[in-house]
Amino acid sequence: MEEIEGFRSNSAVGVEQKHAAMLERLSNRHQSRLAARSETGDSVGSTQSFLSQFSQSKHSIGTRISRVRELPDQTQKPDLEAISQEISALEKLIAESSYSLPAYEVRSCLDAISQLKQSLDSVTSLAIPRKKFSFKNKLSRKPATEIAANIPTPIESQKKNLDVGSKRSLIAAPGFRNRENEVLVNEFSASETNCGNGEFILSDLRNCEVRLKGCLRALFIDKLINCKVYCGVVMGSILIEEAEGCIFVTASHQIRIHNAKKCDFYLRVRSRPIIEDCNEVRFSPYCLSYEGLKKQLSEANLDEESGNWANVDDFKWLKAVKSPNWSFLPQNERIETIDITN
Repeated sequence: MEEIEGFRSNSAVGVEQKHAAMLERLSNRHQSRLAARSETGDSVGSTQSFLSQFSQSKHSIGTRISRVRELPDQTQKPDLEAISQEISALEKLIAESSYSLPAYEVRSCLDAISQLKQSLDSVTSLAIPRKKFSFKNKLSRKPATEIAANIPTPIESQKKNLDVGSKRSLIAAPGFRNRENEVLVNEFSASETNCGNGEFILSDLRNCEVRLKGCLRALFIDKLINCKVYCGVVMGSILIEEAEGCIFVTASHQIRIHNAKKCDFYLRVRSRPIIEDCNEVRFSPYCLSYEGLKKQLSEANLDEESGNWANVDDFKWLKAVKSPNWSFLPQNERIETIDITN
């Protein structure tokens, strides 16, 4: 465990150093652009030149994605990786040019990048289907079609998976509601999750400690104050609405956080965490432990640390520099391990 924590520490420090270096580079480039603009005064021409370059690159990427879609198979993997790199390069170009572009042009370009990513994820799922997983159960076996229904959707489909319709579907789900000053424990069996009963809700909790063991299909959290939530495996999405002064320790394929204030998140997540209308939220690697968790993480394709806990997207922050609404949890303040075996 000490070796693992040492790796996590080095990883976090490395990420923070990279962010600091990136901010310094962006600042230097910004000063250079300001000097160049004062000499030439050709900001309009610069914007038009950027938009022309962006349009050409976007069209080229879209054409390549369409070609892969026509004949999706494993042999297309190198092309998919190359397309992903091109999208990342185009996204970087937007960040570097954002200081000299009108705000509406930046937003429009970011929307286009999001659409390209979603298209790439869609065609990737066709060419390289994700590994299916199921829980071993000697009493019964689920048909392949039912197992496939439990496979998480592509990364960029988070917004669709976590919309208002998802919230409504969870209103009738089992869960803990309207509790205060309690320790709340629930353990989910493999049969429950495979039968589609793995949705759970935490709502209107104050000063509570929540321990959820096993595997869930989806978790919805609403109006929590000064709570601690320790959760095993969520094979789909986590949606958090309104939380203050809380600690969340979760492993999931997707997570979206809305209206959180002064909360700490210990995450293992397959896609980039999304925050909206949040402030003073901090992030750190997953640190939960209980008997059987390692196997559950493996079966849900969450056994490897992706490092995405540190790649937070703030949907309300469009500037090239890092959002001030979130930060890394300082090493000396992190909880090393939380064991909820007993």
